Amino acid sequence: MPAKTKLELLHATVSEYRKLQEILERFPAMLRLEKDGDGISARDIVGHRAHWIELFLGWYRDGQQGRDVFFPAEGYKWNQLKRYNSDLRRKQAGLSWQEAGSLLAGNHAELLAFIESLSDEQLYGAPMMGANNDWTPGRWAEAAGPSHYRSAGKYLRQCIRDYDAAQPEGISGA
Repeated sequence: MPAKTKLELLHATVSEYRKLQEILERFPAMLRLEKDGDGISARDIVGHRAHWIELFLGWYRDGQQGRDVFFPAEGYKWNQLKRYNSDLRRKQAGLSWQEAGSLLAGNHAELLAFIESLSDEQLYGAPMMGANNDWTPGRWAEAAGPSHYRSAGKYLRQCIRDYDAAQPEGISGA
């Protein structure tokens, strides 16, 4: 259930990030850059989550300043997310596991600072300026943070399960 208050949003953001961090800290080194059937690695997932926080914060700033807000980004439409994410993976191809994790940590801190800087009314009182839909800044923040943290955790846990299932008995990635 989506958060409806600043306090709920802060709790979800901190809680889901903590869960993701626990997974990242114990994620097997040999799986970090390993590509899945879609050509996506665990490192790519971490970099992607960090990037989408940046996108959200940019959308918010642009809307507040009366500038055009490009969803998801200039030159892309929502129905082009596969291409956008593929282009993002190419741009982030040189990131190490540690760099991706640091980027996520830094952007998480920026997201928390953003949430803490606004009131309940600013987060949930009206649609986000420039978004051209009825989602509030709080709902967008949740999509960029806690919701993405949950999906990343699910993906990473599945990577470990798949690896473990493919190993001879007694060998585990966790």
